[in-house]
Amino acid sequence: MTMLTAVTEPTTDEATTADDRDLVGAAARGETAAFETLYRRHAGRVHGVIARLVGHHGARAEDLTQEAFVRAWQALPAFRFESAFSTWLHRLAVNTALMELRSRRSKPLEEGDEDVFELVGSADSAGHVTALSMDLERAVASLPPRARAVLVLYDVEGWKHEEIAAELGMAVGSSKAQLHRARGLLRERLGGQA
Repeated sequence: MTMLTAVTEPTTDEATTADDRDLVGAAARGETAAFETLYRRHAGRVHGVIARLVGHHGARAEDLTQEAFVRAWQALPAFRFESAFSTWLHRLAVNTALMELRSRRSKPLEEGDEDVFELVGSADSAGHVTALSMDLERAVASLPPRARAVLVLYDVEGWKHEEIAAELGMAVGSSKAQLHRARGLLRERLGGQA
């Protein structure tokens, strides 16, 4: 009787992680083609999390995405493979966006900042409620920056309140309050359908 042993193919995630490991090693040695491949592979996810955190301000999200990858390129030689490259890069992207949000707290508001959507939910000249036509992404983008950051980190990224509080320099209770505020504003802006 012959026993057949199943040869298991690595899953897509395992194959990507192994491939990333090779590419990270090559990029850390200065091979730009390897880093370009990493960029193409991960740019969408990095841009997505940054855009959600900064409120989908197109040019700002693009700039921060580029900044995150520049930081990754600079830090790559010190990368120790204690986590998957994608996890490390994702955390670096979140930190890049959060640093931007922190720096903006001390600057005066610019056009398009957190107060721009204050009229969302009020009736327009035709009597239609604007919030009913907004999609979820626009509604999240309209939240005040700290409430938006907590909502994205907690509900989308799966962080714990303790992690959010430490990263944003607030008390755990403040993180919970900001999440409650963000969810309430979303419900209000989406016409109670959220």
